[in-house]
Amino acid sequence: MKITILYFSKTGNTEKAAAYIKEGLMEAGNFEIRLMNLNEPSTMDNTFINESDTVIMGTPTYVANMCWQFKKWFDTDWDCQLGGKLGAVFATANAMHGGGDIALQSMITHMLVRGMLTYSSGAGCGRPYIHLGPIGIGVNNGVEERKDFFNLFGKRIGEQSIRLFEK
Repeated sequence: MKITILYFSKTGNTEKAAAYIKEGLMEAGNFEIRLMNLNEPSTMDNTFINESDTVIMGTPTYVANMCWQFKKWFDTDWDCQLGGKLGAVFATANAMHGGGDIALQSMITHMLVRGMLTYSSGAGCGRPYIHLGPIGIGVNNGVEERKDFFNLFGKRIGEQSIRLFEK
């Protein structure tokens, strides 16, 4: 089963979070996983995205929203067929009250418009609750402090992907 982790990272924080999610996915099953950074066109592979059953998307939080690069991608990249895929989101933010939850909601809305199924694990998987998706808060070490949270998120998404897509 193929899983894409698609994110935008300029400073490396969102990229670290993506790597931690990948570690959690690998605990859940034997997946073919690719990390793709919208900021590095050489990592982008629309064919792999189209072949993926699950696409996890991550954004830094800018002005209480997803980054403009992701908004542009959602608006213009119609070569990626997202309908019917499982989708999940994560974010990074500089401050606790920086709007990371709003950024996640915005991404979820775009996923639904593109026909994706969305998953966060919510309260259904027990504590710790991951209501919309994990957010790494803080410029210096906020992502590292929440490494276990990002790992758990990846593991839960992997388990849900297996329940939905393994035949």
